[in-house]
Amino acid sequence: MSTVTAGGASSSGMTAAERRVIFASSLGTVFEWYDFYLYGSLSAIIAAQFFSGVAPTAAFIFALLAFAAGFAVRPFGALVFGRLGDLVGRKHTFLITILIMGLSTFLVGILPSYASIGVAAPIILISLRLLQGLALGGEYGGAATYVAEHAPEGKRGYFTSWIQTTATMGLFLSLLVILGVRTYLGEAAFKEWGWRIPFLVSVALLAVSVWIRLQLNESPAFKKMKEEGKVSKAPLTEAFGRWSNLKVVILSLLGLTSGQAVVWYTGQFYALFFLTQTLKVDSVTANILIAVSLAIGTPFFVLFGWLSDKIGRKPIIMLGCLLAALTYFPLFKALAENANPVLTRASDAAIITVVADPAECSFQFVPGELKGQVAFNSSCDLAKGFLANNYLTYQNEAAPAGTIASIKIGSTVIPSFDGRGLPADQLKASMGTFTTAAWQALQAANYPIKATETEKDGVKTTTYAVAAADPAQMNTTVVVAILFVLVLYVTMVYGPIAAMLVELFPTRIRYTSMSLPYHIGNGWFGGFLPTTAFAMVAATGNIYSGLWYPIVVASATFVIGMLFIRETKDNDIHAD
Repeated sequence: MSTVTAGGASSSGMTAAERRVIFASSLGTVFEWYDFYLYGSLSAIIAAQFFSGVAPTAAFIFALLAFAAGFAVRPFGALVFGRLGDLVGRKHTFLITILIMGLSTFLVGILPSYASIGVAAPIILISLRLLQGLALGGEYGGAATYVAEHAPEGKRGYFTSWIQTTATMGLFLSLLVILGVRTYLGEAAFKEWGWRIPFLVSVALLAVSVWIRLQLNESPAFKKMKEEGKVSKAPLTEAFGRWSNLKVVILSLLGLTSGQAVVWYTGQFYALFFLTQTLKVDSVTANILIAVSLAIGTPFFVLFGWLSDKIGRKPIIMLGCLLAALTYFPLFKALAENANPVLTRASDAAIITVVADPAECSFQFVPGELKGQVAFNSSCDLAKGFLANNYLTYQNEAAPAGTIASIKIGSTVIPSFDGRGLPADQLKASMGTFTTAAWQALQAANYPIKATETEKDGVKTTTYAVAAADPAQMNTTVVVAILFVLVLYVTMVYGPIAAMLVELFPTRIRYTSMSLPYHIGNGWFGGFLPTTAFAMVAATGNIYSGLWYPIVVASATFVIGMLFIRETKDNDIHAD
C-alpha cells in the first residue's frame, strides 16, 4: 500500500489530484470505447439484423463496412473537435464528444431491423455509426492531451499509458456484458432481441461518464496559455497550413500511427473475426478467449508506457511493428492449428482447388445474391461463391477459355455449371445438386461437416454447414498464449504513443495536430483493416492472405519511423 507525504503525493510520486485526473479521463474513455466496440463485437448478428437482403458473406462484409464507416469519419471529428479543443479548452470538448457517442449508441439499441423497415434500417444504422465516429475523433486527443498536460516531467509515458488501456478495457467491458447477457438469455433470444441490451445499457454508462467529467478542471497548460492570451485563433491554419508543422503531422501518420493502428486492430478485432468466421469457433468461446488474453495483456500498456519514460518512445513502438510484421503468418497459422485442428488437418490433407477460366470469375467481395436474385452466376462465380460463403480456403488453377469451372477436393472433382440465363427454379435445382455433391465430397475428405435433416409436408431435406470447432479438440492454452502475444504487440505500439504524439506538437495547436494523424491512422488504416482483410481472403481463397495488409503497413511504418521520426521523451510540452 502506498503512503501519502505531507505534500499530498503518494510514495509512487503521484498526487491525489493527478490520480483523479487519470481516473476520470480514463474511466470516461473506457465507457466511450465500450460504446464504440459493441458494434464490432456483434458484427455477425448486426449483419443478420440490418443487412439480411444480401448473401451471408456479403452481409458480413457490409456489416464490417458499416463498422468501418465510423472509423472513416474519425479524422473529420478530429478536425472539428480538435479545433474546438484548442480554441475553448480540453474539458468542455470531450464532454460534448461523450454525449454524442452515448446517445447514438443508445439509439442503435432501439433501431428497427431490416425486416421491419427495410432499407431505412441500414441507412439509419450507418448514420449513427458516423455520429459515433465523429465523437470518437474528438475524444482521444482531448483525453490524451489533458492527461499529458497534467503529468510531471519524466512521467508522461507512464501517466498517458493509463489512457492507452482504455480502448482495450472498453473492448473487454463490452465482451463481458455481451457474454453475461448471452449466457443469461440463451443464444436464440440473444440473436433475436437480446443483442440490443448492451447498447441500451450505455445510457447508464453515459450518465456516470458525464458526472465524472464534470468534476474535472481545465488543463493547467491550456489555462496558463489562455490567461496569457496565447490561444491560437486559427488552429487548423497553424496546424496544417504551415509546412513546418504539417511535415510533422504527415511523418507521425506514416511513421507512427498507421503501423500502430494495424497492429492494434489485427491483435484484437481481426483475431476475433478470424476465430469466429474462419475457424468456426463459437462466439461465446471466442469472446472468452479474447477477454482472457486482454486481461493478461492489459498491464503491459502501463509497463511499456513507464519503460518509454526510461529508454524512449520510439524504440518500443518500432520494435512492436517489426515483430508483428515478422511473426503474423506463423502466429495465425498456429492459431488455426490449435483452435480448429480438425478443419486445419482436413484443409492440409485434401486441398480445395477451383479450376476455372479466370475471365469467368468475379471478385467474391460483391454479394452473390441480392433480394433472392443470383447476380453472379457463371460457373466460376457459383463455385467460388459456395466456398467463400462458407469460409473454406481454396487455391486457384487456370483452365482454358470456355471451360466449365469445377471444384477439386483432394482427388474428387465436382463440376460446377453455368447458371446464366437459367430460369429461377432450374437454377435453384442445379445449385442444390452442385452444393450437395460438394458437401458430400467435403465429408468424404474428413472436413468437419454438419448435416441436418428436416421434414416438411412429408418431404425430407438435408442441409449442410461447416461444423463449429470442437472445444474438446482445441488446445486452449496455446490459443490464449498466441492471442496474448498478439495483444503484447498491441501494448508495445500503443502504450507509449499518446505521450509521443503530445510531445511532437506545441501547446497552442496540440489537440488539433495530434488528433488528425492519430485518427487517420486508426480510423482509416486500422478501421478498414477487417473489411480489407476479409475482402482479400474472399478474392484469393487463402484464409491468411488478409494478413498481408497489416504486414505491409507495419513494415512501412518501421522503415519510415526509423529514418524520419525523432525521439520525443525529453521534449518540453509547455512550449507555445
